[in-house]
Amino acid sequence: MSPPDPIEPSSPPAMDSALPAAVVATILSHLDVRSLLATSAVCRCFRSCASHALTFLPSFHLLEVALTHELLRPLLSPNPSLRSLRLDCSRLEDAAIGCLARTGLNELTLLNCDNISGRLLRELGSTCQDLRVLSLHSLAERRGLPISFSDLQELLNGCSQLESLRLALDFSMFDDPNFSHVWASASEALTSLEIGYIPMIMLLELLTVTMESQQSMDHVKTPVFFPSLQKLCLSVDFITDHLIGSISTALPSLTHLDLQDAPIIEPTTSSDLTNAGLQKINPNGKLKHISLMRSQEFLFTSFRRVNDLGILLMAEKCSNLESVCLGGFSRVTDTGFRAIIHSCSGLHKLRVSHGSQLTDLVFHDIIATSLCLTHVSLRWCNLLTDVGIERLSFNKDLNILDLRECRSLGDEAVRSLSCLPKLQILLLDGTDISDQALKYLGLGTCPLASLSLRGCRKLTNDCIPLLFAGSVKHNLQVLDLSRIPSITDDGIMLLARSRTPLIELRMRENPKIGDTAVMALASMLVDGGTHGSSLRLLDLYDCGRITPLAIRWFKKPYFPRLRWLGVTGSLNRVMVDALVRSRPFLHMASRGEELGTLHWETFSDWYRHNDDDFDELEQWLLDGDLSVAETSLEE
Repeated sequence: MSPPDPIEPSSPPAMDSALPAAVVATILSHLDVRSLLATSAVCRCFRSCASHALTFLPSFHLLEVALTHELLRPLLSPNPSLRSLRLDCSRLEDAAIGCLARTGLNELTLLNCDNISGRLLRELGSTCQDLRVLSLHSLAERRGLPISFSDLQELLNGCSQLESLRLALDFSMFDDPNFSHVWASASEALTSLEIGYIPMIMLLELLTVTMESQQSMDHVKTPVFFPSLQKLCLSVDFITDHLIGSISTALPSLTHLDLQDAPIIEPTTSSDLTNAGLQKINPNGKLKHISLMRSQEFLFTSFRRVNDLGILLMAEKCSNLESVCLGGFSRVTDTGFRAIIHSCSGLHKLRVSHGSQLTDLVFHDIIATSLCLTHVSLRWCNLLTDVGIERLSFNKDLNILDLRECRSLGDEAVRSLSCLPKLQILLLDGTDISDQALKYLGLGTCPLASLSLRGCRKLTNDCIPLLFAGSVKHNLQVLDLSRIPSITDDGIMLLARSRTPLIELRMRENPKIGDTAVMALASMLVDGGTHGSSLRLLDLYDCGRITPLAIRWFKKPYFPRLRWLGVTGSLNRVMVDALVRSRPFLHMASRGEELGTLHWETFSDWYRHNDDDFDELEQWLLDGDLSVAETSLEE
């Protein structure tokens, strides 16, 4: 009897036979855009279902890469279900306006709109009548692009349902005799208004018209300006007593007030904030957040006419505050700052910058209060020492702590912070810490996700293994080692050997960092992934020993996830340009600009994507999957 024929191993069933396409499509409809495009690389069935899912996806959020119009158009096929759109528009021009201004949108967030003209505002007004949330950044900033008052007018007239409006641009472009009155047509449901910069004359005229509309006794009903406005964020020429009083009178429902100025000349008494102006804040007792910041971008100045008395008067009326941000109050001492801490029992966020007279006494008896601080920023407070931070560390709910440029802080301050159970973000730029401080962090238990050590000149290569000796390596995603002269290639090699899955690494302006560091990072394997697979941002600007040889290590398959790269502009331009062409989704910066975005209100929005071994998004867009989306669109 002959032996039975060997059993041939059966091949797994095709996906389309294992699961109906309708079931797969339903599952994919619950994924975000990046995950959807990653799934498309699995098989032909998934690719087809992913293309179809894009036609009824309710949200299209893609901020980590900047697409051209040719790549974006087939992905944004006609979709009556689309309600939310968020994009980086740095590679888009006016030709893409038709893709952006879509009927049915409720939310639209567009970053880096430098190359798009004011026509976008006009199109949004005529097309997006259901828009509730609109956020535009840097619109028409490229020289020569037109933007006018009529564009703003069309936007306000057409988008009658707006609840939140953020226009991060220069409002002097809208200077017109009718500027104030056009806001009468703005949505009555508008609760949040954020403006990049507005000239003082235009702002005061708008506030005057707003007050007049509220006080009108005419029998003919006149429109009331901003009846529901609760949040106002502005950048102005000067923060003055008159401005504070006008805002408090014109906008009685405010719960959130954020004002910043950047004087180019020293303010006079009439054009400055005084104690009397602070007394006008919050007459109705509704404020939950107050931010008064004086930037020193153009002139080293401060609120010289405000002292402890002004802060005490403000604290009496602002006992319900949950967030306080004060910048440039150089004459306010511990007495004033303590008044805020002891008066505002519900305070969660405290930010003080350039507090030249703030000392350890501010936190002397903080343990006796009921405060539950989660966000604290104390930048440029040079009289603050380790003792004050030790007192502050009694607040066990601290999640974010910014101590940049507090030059009197040392190792013992870090030791007291190392066991905070909720501390995720710690910024220590310019402090006087040594390697011992990193040893305390390494042996500690705080779940750090972001650590900045920029300008901590006492640190050496030895701090790297000390930091990653404990549990820190399991959570840390963002690390800044810039401007530390003793950090060399050897230190970066130690970092690579630790296999910490960093997403962002900054090493700018380090004279001893060179090509070897780049090679070590490019060769680093994290959790079995491809070489350098976890890094999305790498800043090497003005590293003294980087040569054109390093550029070759940024070609694939190395650094497949990289989205931001900072290098020195004097490197071989031919090689840099070739790298840009080969990796079109890589943001290259060579003029020293900071990479990525960090904002006070978004410090805790850290997100780590669990990716596979290659970048499926780039694979989809560059290697032919685009044609599938185009075919789906034609069908």
